[in-house]
Amino acid sequence: MTQERLSLGKQGEELAIGQLKAMRYQILERNFRCSLGEIDIIARDRNTLVFVEVKTRATRDFGGPAAAVHERKQRQLSKVALVYLKQKKLFNLPARFDVVAVELFPPSPRIEVIQNAFELCSE
Repeated sequence: MTQERLSLGKQGEELAIGQLKAMRYQILERNFRCSLGEIDIIARDRNTLVFVEVKTRATRDFGGPAAAVHERKQRQLSKVALVYLKQKKLFNLPARFDVVAVELFPPSPRIEVIQNAFELCSE
């Protein structure tokens, strides 16, 4: 991944964190990694554990950011979420997947939080 894309992703994650905090989410983890992949943000929204994927775009060349969370990505995020739940022994807590779509177009960024963006994928 290029330095420019890493910087873009970090900027998007910072904006996403700000938006989630404004919505009263409690941020528990950032960039949770395991051998199966990574989840950008793990948060709590009241009594619900929320696994958050952040997608950031600086151009419209490749479609909207939310469209990048395709079925394969959903399966991967589901597997990583199950690892997290197992490690933390949190299977009794309701959980969901949100996507934060960040568009960095002038004049100002647009941030959309899509709650319950997809269901846990089983495979």
